[in-house]
Amino acid sequence: MKGEFRQQIKEGQAMPHRDREYWDGRAQSFSNYAIHTPYSESFLKLMDLRPDWTVLDMACGGGTLAIPLAPKVKRITAVDFSRNMLSIVEQRCREHGIANIDTILGQWADDWDSLGIGEHDVAIASRSLPFEDASPYIKKLDRAARRQVYISVPVGSGPIDAALYTFAGRDPYRSGDYIHFYHLLYDMGIRANVVLIKEAHRNRWKTHEEALEDQRWMFHGMTSSEEELVQRYLRQHLIRREDVWQLPYERTCYWAVMWWIKE
Repeated sequence: MKGEFRQQIKEGQAMPHRDREYWDGRAQSFSNYAIHTPYSESFLKLMDLRPDWTVLDMACGGGTLAIPLAPKVKRITAVDFSRNMLSIVEQRCREHGIANIDTILGQWADDWDSLGIGEHDVAIASRSLPFEDASPYIKKLDRAARRQVYISVPVGSGPIDAALYTFAGRDPYRSGDYIHFYHLLYDMGIRANVVLIKEAHRNRWKTHEEALEDQRWMFHGMTSSEEELVQRYLRQHLIRREDVWQLPYERTCYWAVMWWIKE
């Protein structure tokens, strides 16, 4: 299985890279949605933190973890390559009276010393590690942490609706899986703890058009033929209940949270 995932990545079949323009455009909708799922609560329950510790949240998004984490630690450095994501973090800090989060515009491939990221007690990469050649980034994260490192990655097809994806002609299981990352950590000499957390996804829409718009994020570079297939799938499967449209199955996914304690 390890060789299979590596071959998929080599052939360019891994989860498509989302660039800065994509995340700038999706920053508000993604952040609004992510903050209302149980993901952050489940993740934070796994963390063993001290109030005098500092935390690095790499590729922090709109503060899904940083905002609820702020009251629990001394200081957080939130890094993201999307200026719009960081603006949302800063806005939420103002709204909640949070003064211990510093934001830095940067990405995995940058020189972290030049960015001024520095060293922290804990380093986090939540749903943000690239699948392609992730080991250099894991090493950067590990070097930035004095005590603990936490990462989370998808299980199976992750948040993708596998039935819909298959109907549209794409293979949801070619995005990689947490097993790839676990083997990668093992090869690096890291014996990580692993816990799977469940996340439910929105499954109720006022109109078919709203339902269609809510699927677009899954199809990076959606073609016109794929859009027609997605529309057909929704027409065939959406059912009317309590004045809303919904799919007749639960939309859930699992994330693998892996962490290790620095010796």
